[in-house]
Parts: sequence; C-alpha cells; structure tokens
Amino acid sequence: MHEPSLYADLIFAGPGIVRWAVMAETAWLPAVAAIEPLHGLTFALLHLTCMRLLAQCVPRHLEATALTIYGTVGVGIATALLTLASGPIFERFGAHGFWVMAALCAAAMPLALTLREPMAGSR
Repeated sequence: MHEPSLYADLIFAGPGIVRWAVMAETAWLPAVAAIEPLHGLTFALLHLTCMRLLAQCVPRHLEATALTIYGTVGVGIATALLTLASGPIFERFGAHGFWVMAALCAAAMPLALTLREPMAGSR
C-alpha cells in the first residue's frame, strides 16, 4: 500500500483555500475573475478522485449502488446542507463567511492523508 502524497492533497484543497480566501477578502473583478476557474478545477479533481476510489474499492456488481450513494449522500446532501448553512453564515459575516469554506478545504487535507490505496486483489 502507498499513501497519497501531500502534493495530491494540495492539488484539490490548496486551490480551494485560495479561492475562498480571495472571495472572503475582495470583490475586485480582476481578482474574482482570476480565481473563479479554481471552482471547476477543484470540483473536477475531487470528483475524479472519488470516481477513482470507487472504481478501485467497490466490487463491480455494486458499482451502480456506490455511484448512487456517492451522488446522493456525498454530493447531494453535503451540497444541500452547506447551501442551507450559507444563508445564516452570510447574514452574520457577509463575505467574510467564505472563510468557513476555506476552513472546510483546509480540513479536507489531513482527512485525505488517511486514504489508502486498496490492497491488491481487494476488488
């Protein structure tokens, strides 16, 4: 087994921290335009990582079930809960509430280090 490198974690979480931090501190159009592509990059890398892990860890006969759970729970419920939380956060902190999102990205980094490659033959 090998552990994912810190660099892999920085690829998806680091740009997320930068994006949310900039959004928390400025509405200057050139800055916002420069960091907005990070949204697509960070989501794409996270999604591709999740797909790779599912493909490696889930038995073939359960792939459709795993994708359904990932889409409903991993993406759907998490997005719904964060959307509901964002209203009160924005009401209280304004744009500085984006620091909460930066903190979530930062929290993902040590969690990602706990991931392990599946053992050979585990599929």
